[in-house]
Parts: sequence; C-alpha cells; structure tokens
Amino acid sequence: MLDIRFIRENKDLVSSAAAKKRIDFKIDELIALDDKRRELMAAVEKRRAEQNAANQKIAAAGSPEDRTKLIAQMKEVKSALEKDDEALKSVMKDWQAMMLRVPNIPDVSVPDGASDADNVETKSWGDKPEFGFEPKDHIEIMTALGMLDLERGSKVHGFRGYFLIGDGVKLCFAIWNHALEFFSGKGFVPVMPPAIVRKLMMYGTGYLPGGEEDAYRTQDDDYLAGTAEVPIMGFHSDEVLEAEALPKRYIGFSPSYRREAGAHGKDMKGLIRVNEFQKFEQVVLCEANHETSVRTHEEINRNTEEFIESLGIPYRTVVNCGGDLGLGQVKKYDIELWVPKESKYREISSASYFHDFQTRRLNIRYKDADGKLKYAHSLNSTAIPTPRILVSLVENYQQADGSIRIPDALQPYFGAKTIAKAIQKKG
Repeated sequence: MLDIRFIRENKDLVSSAAAKKRIDFKIDELIALDDKRRELMAAVEKRRAEQNAANQKIAAAGSPEDRTKLIAQMKEVKSALEKDDEALKSVMKDWQAMMLRVPNIPDVSVPDGASDADNVETKSWGDKPEFGFEPKDHIEIMTALGMLDLERGSKVHGFRGYFLIGDGVKLCFAIWNHALEFFSGKGFVPVMPPAIVRKLMMYGTGYLPGGEEDAYRTQDDDYLAGTAEVPIMGFHSDEVLEAEALPKRYIGFSPSYRREAGAHGKDMKGLIRVNEFQKFEQVVLCEANHETSVRTHEEINRNTEEFIESLGIPYRTVVNCGGDLGLGQVKKYDIELWVPKESKYREISSASYFHDFQTRRLNIRYKDADGKLKYAHSLNSTAIPTPRILVSLVENYQQADGSIRIPDALQPYFGAKTIAKAIQKKG
C-alpha cells in the first residue's frame, strides 16, 4: 500500500507504474474518491465541533426556554452529523478497497514487457548434461523406482494429487536437512509458522485482493497460505521494532497450498505444479532504505543460486519484466532450473523486494536513530520448494540403467550415492 499523500503528489508516476505492470488502475477515480473522503471528514469534524459547542451552551443556559431552543438546534446538528458520518463510512469503504489496488512503483531497472515471455536472462550457470541415451522424464524415472505414485494420488486427491514413497520421501528429507543447515549458516533464523492464516495476513502481504482464484479458503473464512512469507510477515504485524534489531532474517519452512487455477497451471503433469507442497522461504525485514533493499535483494537471490549450485543443477536467472510483477513488487528475479526431457528451463524460485508496501498494510514499524517511527522494508525469496526441485534433480542425475545419482551435497543426508531399482530375488 502506498501513502495517499505520495499518490496525490505523484499521480503520473503511479499511472506509469500501473501501465508498466499491465494493471488496469484509474488514478483519477481514486483522487476523486479521496477528495470526497476529505470533504466528508472535514464536514464530520465541523459537525462534531458544533455539537460540542451546543452541549456547552445547553449546560450554561439561563432559562428553560433557552435550553429547549438550544436542544432543538442540537438535534438538527446531530441529525446532520449522523448523515455525514454514514456517507463518510460508505466512501471510506470504497476508498480503502481502491487503495488496496494501487500498484507499487517498479524499479527503473525493471524491463518493459507483458508476460514472463519478456523476462530478461541475467546469467546462466552449469553445463547441461549430455546423455548417451534417450533421457526420460521425472514421472517415468520416479515411478519405475517406486518413488512416486501419481495414479493413486489422483484417486485420493484428484488432478495434481501425488504420493511420494520410499526414496522419494528420503530424498526430500535430505534436501530439507541440507537447506536448513545451508540457510541457517547464512544467518537466517529457522521458523515453522502456521499455514492457516487470517484473511488480514493475505491482504497484508498483497495476495489479496487479486489472488482469490489460487487461494484455498476454510469454512471460517481463513486461508491456507501458499508460502511461509504470509505468516512470517504477520509475525511482527502491529509491532514497533528497535532499529538495532534490524535486519530480521527468517528461513521459514511450512506446508504450502495453491489451487493453481490460473492459465499458467493448466494441463501441467507431474510435480511441476501441485496443490500442496513444502517450501523453505527467506523473509527479511530491514531499514527503510532503498540501497539496503537493493543490496539485500541481490543477497537473498544469490543465496538460492548458491544452494542450487551446491546441488550441481544447471540454472539461469531472469529479471522479471513489468507485466510479470505482482501488485506490490518493486523488482523480482526468477531462478529457473534446466529440465532435460523438456529441453527448457522451469522456474524454481522468486526473489522480490517491496519497500514498505507490505509493512504499511501490516503496520510493521521501527524507531530510527532519532527516535522517529518508520515503516520497515520487506523482502522474500524462495529458498527451495519440494517436490518441484525433484523434477530437475532426478532428470539431470538420471543414469542409463534407470538409476539416479545423488548429488554429493545430499549424500551425507541421504545415506547413499544412488537410487536404484531393487533387484527381485527368485524363489
């Protein structure tokens, strides 16, 4: 959420931000609504002052006749106040709804573009594997090795349902243990937050309004979070932090839920897009300084790159264009892993910074060195999601005999160097 004073003073900038993000937002409608809000607020304050003055006159009235006359006048003022107050409540409701749809200003370095097809590659890493055989996809490999059962997953859950079994589970635990040690070593505090969150937290992080179709909702009007970012950002909501306590660095691990109802998720088989998964997420709160946000953004994205490099999986990093940015994001990087069978890169991680867009909504502030209250800046980045990471890991490390070689970094946690099909004993 942006400050209304900033919006009024920078109408062209906000309009340009909406255009760059391909968001339909009419700034003039908000300004007109804000003018009405201000007018009604002034009217209500004036009526209240008149009411207070009338009460004082009634108390000081010298005769019953004067008191009766003043009471009649006060009733007129009270009636007018109630009318203006109701009008203000109605306008405030519309104003607040529209304020939640004001897009944040993208950084000047964000490229123009309409969709993820226009994202710009900034780096690539690793050698794509060359196989002396026809490579298989992760579904065929993992099913043959007894690691994955999509058929029974669909029977139990429906489309996008899956069972990880045996070594599929053990491989996930190896990745989680490696990630916990890796990101803890970067100075992040491990957190296991609740996955069920109040609606306020979804609004606070910017997933509402606008993301309703991809969110799971409970009968109590709560939500199943699609990332640990949501509850961890809520952790410090309505708090005033000390400047010395910043930055706050958390590595959250939680189950995550997304309906994947959008067009991007249509007809995607296997483990690329599933409805429930586990994810490590980096979340940072820092001082309200653009340079600090930029530096931290580069750092958390690099953390995930280093983690992927520790697994030896080829990847590329892209900077997202304006049309592929969310409402609150100032800038975002995506890391995409090489998927051999498809001969293409698939997104595994996103790193974003927001300035004070989220912290204004969640009321997260700190006292600077001069004792002045400021809204903190927030950032987040996927550390690693499972089971999606298994798609690239399994396909890049597949062997001619159908086995999978375990990356060196995971072997101490997995307890073996390969996953191979068990040999059936005769008799």
